[in-house]
Amino acid sequence: MIKLIVVDDHPVVRDGLRGMFAGEDRFEVLGEAADGAEALVVARAVDPDVVLMDLRMPGMDGVTAIKALRDQGSRARVLVLTTYDTDTDVLPAIRAGATGYLLKDTPRAELFRAVTAAHRGESVLSPAVAGRLMGELRAPAASALSQRELEVLRLIAQGCSNREAARRLFISEATVKTHLLHAYAKLGVRDRAAAVAAAYDLL
Repeated sequence: MIKLIVVDDHPVVRDGLRGMFAGEDRFEVLGEAADGAEALVVARAVDPDVVLMDLRMPGMDGVTAIKALRDQGSRARVLVLTTYDTDTDVLPAIRAGATGYLLKDTPRAELFRAVTAAHRGESVLSPAVAGRLMGELRAPAASALSQRELEVLRLIAQGCSNREAARRLFISEATVKTHLLHAYAKLGVRDRAAAVAAAYDLL
């Protein structure tokens, strides 16, 4: 069972998400918070697997809370769930350590899949966010990454698993992992979402 906390300043949104996940046996909502500061307290108390985090909240915002969770040693994966997909929202959240970034119009089944993937440590980006980031991943990034590394990173950013990327590129899953590790090393990052953000920064 995947244990969650929901962080959003709107009570209706929190209630809706709690009700949605309560209907699924594989999830358990352990708590909720109305802002980042409260999220830190709740996370410390209940030790969730995944935090669903809004970004724009009064008091402590989501990006600050993501950094603070990491600094306090929380093992939770943070999945941003917000209305905003602008560069000024997406990149800071990913740099802060968010595992994924979804918009609030994400269908229920997709949200469940995203939480499960985030729990496994896989990056999850909504199509709009992936398109925004990958649209900027052009020639400058290619100077740091090999063509194959770039191809693998594009597929991962589109939501492909290592296995799916391997199938599309007609290479082994182990080779995909090797290309990703090389890309991480070149970009100085530790995960998929951060690799996309770092490649964006090369512009």
